Amino acid sequence: MTSPTHWVLTFVCVDRPGIVHAVSGAIVAAHGNITESQQFASADTGRFFMRLQVEASVARSEFEAALAPAIARFELDWHLDVVGRPTKTLILASTASHAVGDLLYRTRSGHLALDVPLVLANHPDLRELVEFHGVPFESMAVTDAASKAAFEARVLAEVEKHGIELVVLARYMQILSPELCAALEGRAINIHHSFLPGFKGANPYRQAHARGVKLIGATAHFVTSDLDEGPIIEQNVVRVDHTATPAQLMATGQDEESRTLRQAVKWFSEQRVLLDGARTIIFR
Repeated sequence: MTSPTHWVLTFVCVDRPGIVHAVSGAIVAAHGNITESQQFASADTGRFFMRLQVEASVARSEFEAALAPAIARFELDWHLDVVGRPTKTLILASTASHAVGDLLYRTRSGHLALDVPLVLANHPDLRELVEFHGVPFESMAVTDAASKAAFEARVLAEVEKHGIELVVLARYMQILSPELCAALEGRAINIHHSFLPGFKGANPYRQAHARGVKLIGATAHFVTSDLDEGPIIEQNVVRVDHTATPAQLMATGQDEESRTLRQAVKWFSEQRVLLDGARTIIFR
């Protein structure tokens, strides 16, 4: 007998009776066994969200055929994949090493299921770090509108060449054009240092120290043309006090940035993140 494949099925549709029954019946028809199941009905948008992991000794085509009646009846926006398949990921970077280094280390050690064909940066500083992890590195300076357009064209070329499913802005310190944001909608994640109050500019941790903040943290969100206002995937904060120097605040903040970005990327790669308008549904 063929060893079972562990599938992950996610779908979104208008909420109405009979959805779970129909999908469960399709899985039974495919001789599948549900190993994980999570669902959510949004009162705000009237949509139903579900994520299932299923073990079934069938080919993909057979599984899809079994699901077809439920897909048609309920007009499911669905996705079927194999659990643990590495997500094709392009990392964008600038000069900060903490987020890039963490992602590459976790991938290399098997804690993140990513396939990273390239790290593309607008500065050459991280070449040694990236190549240490066995990942190709390329840098292109972004100094004006023309060089920015060339960089973004390179991003889209790599997305097309490698079938990129996720673009991670690992402290890539450039604002993406509305056109690139639209092209990467729902598959580009950014990490943002988040303080109360929020500090803008080149030295947010020094500003935070000067204002005596008590909480610092980070927010991972999808990239949209509205700067730092995309749907939020994960947030973390840590308490600090008046004894912390700007350097200590930065170290603490960078740890939170790395942890928060890593978690968001992990959930995305495991297909646990579904969009509900301006919000995200996270099936942890």
